Amino acid sequence: METEAILKRLCDLGAPAGFERPAVEAARELLEPLADEVYTDRLGNLIGVRRCGKPDAKRLLLDAHLDEVGLVVTGIKDGFLHFNTLGGVDQRMLPDRELTVLTDPPLLGVVACLPPHVLPPEDRDKAPDLDDVYLDVGLTQEEAERRVPIGTPIVFRAETFRLGERQMCGKAMDDRACFAALLRTLELLKDKELDVDLYVLGSTREETGGEGAQVAAQVLRPDYCVAVDVTFGRTPDSPRTESFVMGGGPCVGMGPNCARWMVRRLLDKAKEAGIQVQKEVMEGSSGTNGWDIQVTNEGVATAILSIPEKYMHTPVEVVKLSDIESTARLLAAFVLDLGKEGGPKW
Repeated sequence: METEAILKRLCDLGAPAGFERPAVEAARELLEPLADEVYTDRLGNLIGVRRCGKPDAKRLLLDAHLDEVGLVVTGIKDGFLHFNTLGGVDQRMLPDRELTVLTDPPLLGVVACLPPHVLPPEDRDKAPDLDDVYLDVGLTQEEAERRVPIGTPIVFRAETFRLGERQMCGKAMDDRACFAALLRTLELLKDKELDVDLYVLGSTREETGGEGAQVAAQVLRPDYCVAVDVTFGRTPDSPRTESFVMGGGPCVGMGPNCARWMVRRLLDKAKEAGIQVQKEVMEGSSGTNGWDIQVTNEGVATAILSIPEKYMHTPVEVVKLSDIESTARLLAAFVLDLGKEGGPKW
Protein backbone atom coordinates (compact mmCIF):
# COMPACT_ATOMS: atom_id res chain seq x y z
CA MET A 1 0.00 0.00 0.00
CA GLU A 2 1.28 3.49 -0.83
CA THR A 3 2.34 5.73 2.08
CA GLU A 4 -0.42 8.23 1.31
CA ALA A 5 -3.08 5.52 1.59
CA ILE A 6 -1.53 4.19 4.80
CA LEU A 7 -1.61 7.65 6.36
CA LYS A 8 -5.25 8.13 5.45
CA ARG A 9 -6.20 4.70 6.77
CA LEU A 10 -4.43 5.17 10.11
CA CYS A 11 -4.93 8.87 10.77
CA ASP A 12 -8.65 8.97 10.00
CA LEU A 13 -9.28 6.56 12.88
CA GLY A 14 -10.15 7.90 16.33
CA ALA A 15 -7.72 6.31 18.79
CA PRO A 16 -6.53 8.60 21.60
CA ALA A 17 -4.21 7.55 24.41
CA GLY A 18 -5.72 4.64 26.33
CA PHE A 19 -8.25 3.94 23.56
CA GLU A 20 -5.91 2.85 20.75
CA ARG A 21 -7.68 -0.35 19.65
CA PRO A 22 -8.97 0.92 16.24
CA ALA A 23 -5.51 2.15 15.21
CA VAL A 24 -3.81 -0.98 16.57
CA GLU A 25 -6.15 -3.28 14.64
CA ALA A 26 -5.62 -1.39 11.38
CA ALA A 27 -1.86 -1.23 11.92
CA ARG A 28 -1.80 -4.95 12.62
CA GLU A 29 -3.34 -5.73 9.23
CA LEU A 30 -0.66 -3.60 7.57
CA LEU A 31 2.17 -5.15 9.59
CA GLU A 32 1.30 -8.84 9.29
CA PRO A 33 2.49 -9.35 5.68
CA LEU A 34 5.89 -7.87 6.59
CA ALA A 35 6.74 -9.76 9.79
CA ASP A 36 7.27 -13.34 10.95
CA GLU A 37 5.05 -12.84 13.98
CA VAL A 38 2.63 -10.10 15.04
CA TYR A 39 0.83 -9.84 18.37
CA THR A 40 -0.48 -7.43 21.01
CA ASP A 41 0.44 -7.34 24.67
CA ARG A 42 -1.52 -6.55 27.85
CA LEU A 43 -1.26 -2.79 27.34
CA GLY A 44 -2.44 -3.02 23.75
CA ASN A 45 0.98 -2.48 22.20
CA LEU A 46 1.37 -3.87 18.69
CA ILE A 47 4.55 -5.90 18.22
CA GLY A 48 5.94 -7.35 15.01
CA VAL A 49 9.05 -9.54 14.79
CA ARG A 50 11.33 -10.19 11.83
CA ARG A 51 13.80 -12.88 12.92
CA CYS A 52 17.23 -13.21 11.34
CA GLY A 53 17.60 -16.92 12.16
CA LYS A 54 21.04 -16.55 13.74
CA PRO A 55 21.69 -17.92 17.23
CA ASP A 56 22.10 -15.37 20.05
CA ALA A 57 21.32 -12.51 17.70
CA LYS A 58 21.09 -9.00 19.11
CA ARG A 59 17.66 -7.38 19.24
CA LEU A 60 16.85 -4.03 17.62
CA LEU A 61 13.59 -2.30 18.53
CA LEU A 62 12.02 0.32 16.25
CA ASP A 63 9.27 2.26 18.05
CA ALA A 64 6.52 4.61 16.88
CA HIS A 65 3.44 5.27 18.98
CA LEU A 66 -0.09 4.72 17.67
CA ASP A 67 -2.06 6.89 20.08
CA GLU A 68 -3.06 10.50 19.51
CA VAL A 69 -3.98 13.41 21.74
CA GLY A 70 -7.66 13.70 22.55
CA LEU A 71 -10.28 14.42 25.17
CA VAL A 72 -12.52 12.45 27.51
CA VAL A 73 -16.05 13.13 28.77
CA THR A 74 -16.13 13.99 32.47
CA GLY A 75 -19.69 15.27 32.93
CA ILE A 76 -22.94 16.44 31.33
CA LYS A 77 -24.79 19.71 32.00
CA ASP A 78 -28.04 20.66 30.21
CA GLY A 79 -27.11 18.20 27.44
CA PHE A 80 -23.67 19.74 26.93
CA LEU A 81 -20.60 17.57 27.55
CA HIS A 82 -17.83 18.63 29.86
CA PHE A 83 -14.42 17.11 29.15
CA ASN A 84 -10.77 16.97 30.05
CA THR A 85 -7.66 16.35 27.98
CA LEU A 86 -5.84 13.15 27.03
CA GLY A 87 -2.32 14.39 26.37
CA GLY A 88 -1.17 17.85 25.38
CA VAL A 89 -4.20 19.51 23.79
CA ASP A 90 -3.78 23.25 23.32
CA GLN A 91 -6.80 24.94 24.94
CA ARG A 92 -6.50 27.90 22.57
CA MET A 93 -7.74 25.71 19.71
CA LEU A 94 -10.89 24.47 21.39
CA PRO A 95 -13.49 27.24 20.88
CA ASP A 96 -15.58 26.53 17.72
CA ARG A 97 -13.71 23.23 17.16
CA GLU A 98 -15.52 20.28 15.58
CA LEU A 99 -15.01 17.07 17.56
CA THR A 100 -16.05 13.43 17.28
CA VAL A 101 -17.35 11.66 20.38
CA LEU A 102 -16.39 7.99 20.10
CA THR A 103 -19.72 6.49 21.07
CA ASP A 104 -21.26 3.67 19.03
CA PRO A 105 -22.18 5.11 16.59
CA PRO A 106 -19.99 8.22 16.94
CA LEU A 107 -21.52 11.61 17.66
CA LEU A 108 -20.39 14.87 16.10
CA GLY A 109 -20.18 17.98 18.23
CA VAL A 110 -18.90 21.54 18.33
CA VAL A 111 -17.16 23.23 21.22
CA ALA A 112 -19.50 25.89 22.57
CA CYS A 113 -18.20 29.44 22.71
CA LEU A 114 -19.51 32.91 23.37
CA PRO A 115 -19.46 35.25 20.38
CA PRO A 116 -17.04 38.18 20.71
CA HIS A 117 -19.96 40.64 20.90
CA VAL A 118 -20.87 39.50 24.42
CA LEU A 119 -17.38 38.87 25.79
CA PRO A 120 -15.90 41.49 28.10
CA PRO A 121 -12.91 43.19 26.42
CA GLU A 122 -10.40 41.66 28.83
CA ASP A 123 -11.45 38.12 27.84
CA ARG A 124 -11.42 38.47 24.04
CA ASP A 125 -7.73 37.56 23.64
CA LYS A 126 -7.63 34.81 26.28
CA ALA A 127 -8.01 31.06 25.97
CA PRO A 128 -10.95 29.91 28.10
CA ASP A 129 -10.33 27.76 31.15
CA LEU A 130 -11.09 24.11 30.50
CA ASP A 131 -13.63 24.16 33.34
CA ASP A 132 -15.64 26.71 31.36
CA VAL A 133 -15.69 24.84 28.02
CA TYR A 134 -18.48 22.50 26.91
CA LEU A 135 -19.18 20.35 23.87
CA ASP A 136 -22.53 20.79 22.13
CA VAL A 137 -23.75 17.50 20.64
CA GLY A 138 -27.33 18.67 20.06
CA LEU A 139 -28.89 16.48 22.74
CA THR A 140 -31.09 17.03 25.75
CA GLN A 141 -29.78 16.14 29.19
CA GLU A 142 -31.75 12.88 29.18
CA GLU A 143 -30.54 11.93 25.69
CA ALA A 144 -26.95 12.79 26.48
CA GLU A 145 -26.95 10.76 29.70
CA ARG A 146 -28.35 7.78 27.80
CA ARG A 147 -26.04 7.96 24.79
CA VAL A 148 -22.74 9.29 26.19
CA PRO A 149 -21.27 7.43 29.18
CA ILE A 150 -18.86 9.30 31.38
CA GLY A 151 -15.35 8.35 30.28
CA THR A 152 -16.12 8.29 26.56
CA PRO A 153 -13.11 9.46 24.50
CA ILE A 154 -13.24 12.35 22.02
CA VAL A 155 -10.96 13.21 19.09
CA PHE A 156 -10.64 16.06 16.63
CA ARG A 157 -12.95 15.75 13.64
CA ALA A 158 -10.57 15.79 10.68
CA GLU A 159 -9.85 14.00 7.43
CA THR A 160 -6.45 13.27 5.96
CA PHE A 161 -5.74 15.03 2.67
CA ARG A 162 -2.95 16.23 0.43
CA LEU A 163 -1.70 19.74 1.11
CA GLY A 164 -0.16 20.83 -2.16
CA GLU A 165 1.61 18.12 -4.12
CA ARG A 166 4.00 16.67 -1.54
CA GLN A 167 2.55 17.18 1.94
CA MET A 168 -0.13 15.34 3.90
CA CYS A 169 -2.41 17.04 6.41
CA GLY A 170 -4.63 15.59 9.13
CA LYS A 171 -4.85 14.65 12.76
CA ALA A 172 -2.70 11.94 14.40
CA MET A 173 0.27 12.32 12.03
CA ASP A 174 1.99 12.38 15.42
CA ASP A 175 2.90 9.57 15.42
CA ARG A 176 1.21 7.43 12.79
CA ALA A 177 3.31 9.02 10.04
CA CYS A 178 6.29 7.49 11.85
CA PHE A 179 4.62 4.09 12.05
CA ALA A 180 4.10 4.38 8.29
CA ALA A 181 7.86 4.93 8.04
CA LEU A 182 8.45 1.71 10.00
CA LEU A 183 6.19 -0.22 7.63
CA ARG A 184 8.12 1.19 4.70
CA THR A 185 11.38 0.19 6.41
CA LEU A 186 10.20 -3.41 6.56
CA GLU A 187 9.27 -3.27 2.88
CA LEU A 188 12.78 -2.09 2.00
CA LEU A 189 14.27 -4.92 4.07
CA LYS A 190 11.92 -7.60 2.75
CA ASP A 191 14.47 -9.49 0.64
CA LYS A 192 17.53 -8.51 2.70
CA GLU A 193 19.45 -10.81 5.02
CA LEU A 194 19.55 -9.48 8.56
CA ASP A 195 21.97 -10.25 11.37
CA VAL A 196 19.75 -8.91 14.18
CA ASP A 197 16.24 -9.81 15.25
CA LEU A 198 14.13 -6.81 14.32
CA TYR A 199 11.19 -5.79 16.51
CA VAL A 200 8.68 -3.16 15.39
CA LEU A 201 6.61 -1.61 18.17
CA GLY A 202 3.40 0.36 17.65
CA SER A 203 3.21 1.61 21.20
CA THR A 204 0.30 2.91 23.24
CA ARG A 205 -0.15 5.73 25.76
CA GLU A 206 2.84 7.80 24.65
CA GLU A 207 0.87 11.02 24.87
CA THR A 208 0.03 10.41 28.53
CA GLY A 209 3.41 9.22 29.81
CA GLY A 210 4.85 6.50 27.59
CA GLU A 211 3.66 3.54 29.63
CA GLY A 212 3.16 1.32 26.60
CA ALA A 213 6.74 1.55 25.38
CA GLN A 214 8.13 1.14 28.89
CA VAL A 215 6.29 -2.13 29.43
CA ALA A 216 7.09 -3.45 25.95
CA ALA A 217 10.80 -2.70 26.33
CA GLN A 218 10.91 -4.44 29.69
CA VAL A 219 9.46 -7.60 28.15
CA LEU A 220 11.25 -7.53 24.76
CA ARG A 221 14.64 -6.68 26.30
CA PRO A 222 16.15 -5.05 23.20
CA ASP A 223 19.86 -4.41 22.93
CA TYR A 224 19.27 -1.34 20.76
CA CYS A 225 16.33 0.94 20.07
CA VAL A 226 15.51 3.69 17.60
CA ALA A 227 12.50 5.68 18.76
CA VAL A 228 10.87 7.41 15.80
CA ASP A 229 8.68 10.43 16.50
CA VAL A 230 7.90 13.87 15.09
CA THR A 231 9.63 17.18 15.73
CA PHE A 232 8.79 20.78 14.91
CA GLY A 233 8.55 21.62 11.23
CA ARG A 234 9.58 25.10 10.16
CA THR A 235 7.05 27.85 9.47
CA PRO A 236 7.66 31.59 8.96
CA ASP A 237 6.98 32.33 12.63
CA SER A 238 8.88 29.40 14.19
CA PRO A 239 12.28 29.81 15.94
CA ARG A 240 15.06 28.74 13.56
CA THR A 241 16.98 27.01 16.36
CA GLU A 242 13.98 24.88 17.39
CA SER A 243 12.40 23.94 14.06
CA PHE A 244 13.46 21.93 11.04
CA VAL A 245 13.05 22.12 7.29
CA MET A 246 10.14 20.25 5.76
CA GLY A 247 11.65 18.00 3.11
CA GLY A 248 15.10 18.30 4.69
CA GLY A 249 15.05 14.69 5.79
CA PRO A 250 14.73 13.13 9.24
CA CYS A 251 16.34 14.75 12.27
CA VAL A 252 18.99 12.74 14.10
CA GLY A 253 18.79 13.43 17.82
CA MET A 254 21.98 14.39 19.64
CA GLY A 255 22.15 14.50 23.42
CA PRO A 256 21.91 12.41 26.60
CA ASN A 257 19.00 10.36 25.23
CA CYS A 258 21.11 9.23 22.28
CA ALA A 259 23.96 6.70 22.33
CA ARG A 260 26.86 8.41 20.58
CA TRP A 261 27.87 5.39 18.49
CA MET A 262 24.29 5.10 17.21
CA VAL A 263 24.25 8.78 16.28
CA ARG A 264 27.52 8.35 14.38
CA ARG A 265 26.18 5.26 12.62
CA LEU A 266 23.00 7.04 11.54
CA LEU A 267 24.98 9.99 10.18
CA ASP A 268 27.49 7.72 8.45
CA LYS A 269 24.78 5.58 6.84
CA ALA A 270 22.96 8.71 5.67
CA LYS A 271 26.15 9.99 4.04
CA GLU A 272 26.90 6.64 2.38
CA ALA A 273 23.37 6.38 0.97
CA GLY A 274 23.05 10.04 -0.02
CA ILE A 275 20.13 10.59 2.37
CA GLN A 276 19.61 14.16 3.51
CA VAL A 277 19.36 14.48 7.30
CA GLN A 278 19.22 17.24 9.90
CA LYS A 279 20.76 17.38 13.36
CA GLU A 280 18.56 18.03 16.38
CA VAL A 281 20.22 18.86 19.69
CA MET A 282 18.29 17.39 22.62
CA GLU A 283 19.97 18.77 25.71
CA GLY A 284 17.60 16.94 28.09
CA SER A 285 14.63 14.64 27.68
CA SER A 286 13.82 14.02 24.04
CA GLY A 287 10.10 14.05 24.84
CA THR A 288 9.81 10.66 23.15
CA ASN A 289 9.52 7.04 24.22
CA GLY A 290 13.29 6.83 23.85
CA TRP A 291 13.78 8.67 27.14
CA ASP A 292 12.13 5.84 29.09
CA ILE A 293 13.24 2.93 26.92
CA GLN A 294 16.93 3.70 27.43
CA VAL A 295 16.71 3.00 31.17
CA THR A 296 14.60 -0.18 31.08
CA ASN A 297 16.16 -3.34 32.54
CA GLU A 298 19.97 -3.02 32.40
CA GLY A 299 19.78 -0.15 29.89
CA VAL A 300 19.19 0.06 26.14
CA ALA A 301 21.43 1.84 23.64
CA THR A 302 18.96 4.29 22.10
CA ALA A 303 18.75 6.75 19.23
CA ILE A 304 16.03 9.23 18.29
CA LEU A 305 14.96 9.85 14.71
CA SER A 306 12.33 12.51 14.08
CA ILE A 307 10.19 13.54 11.13
CA PRO A 308 9.54 17.31 10.84
CA GLU A 309 5.87 18.12 11.35
CA LYS A 310 4.01 21.42 11.25
CA TYR A 311 1.18 22.23 13.69
CA MET A 312 1.82 19.46 16.22
CA HIS A 313 -1.10 18.37 18.44
CA THR A 314 -3.70 20.00 16.23
CA PRO A 315 -6.27 18.62 13.76
CA VAL A 316 -4.11 19.86 10.86
CA GLU A 317 -0.72 18.26 11.48
CA VAL A 318 1.38 18.33 8.32
CA VAL A 319 4.23 16.06 7.20
CA LYS A 320 6.08 15.73 3.92
CA LEU A 321 5.97 12.40 2.11
CA SER A 322 9.64 12.62 1.14
CA ASP A 323 10.64 12.83 4.82
CA ILE A 324 8.77 9.60 5.56
CA GLU A 325 10.57 7.87 2.69
CA SER A 326 13.98 9.24 3.76
CA THR A 327 13.36 8.07 7.32
CA ALA A 328 12.56 4.56 6.09
CA ARG A 329 15.63 4.46 3.84
CA LEU A 330 17.89 5.56 6.70
CA LEU A 331 16.42 3.02 9.11
CA ALA A 332 16.87 0.23 6.56
CA ALA A 333 20.50 1.21 6.04
CA PHE A 334 21.00 1.34 9.81
CA VAL A 335 19.56 -2.15 10.29
CA LEU A 336 21.70 -3.91 7.68
CA ASP A 337 24.87 -5.44 9.20
CA LEU A 338 24.08 -3.95 12.60
CA GLY A 339 25.02 -7.19 14.35
CA LYS A 340 28.45 -7.13 12.72
CA GLU A 341 29.04 -3.40 12.90
CA GLY A 342 27.25 -2.59 16.18
CA GLY A 343 28.98 -0.23 18.55
CA PRO A 344 30.34 -0.45 22.10
CA LYS A 345 28.29 -1.20 25.18
CA TRP A 346 27.95 2.51 25.94
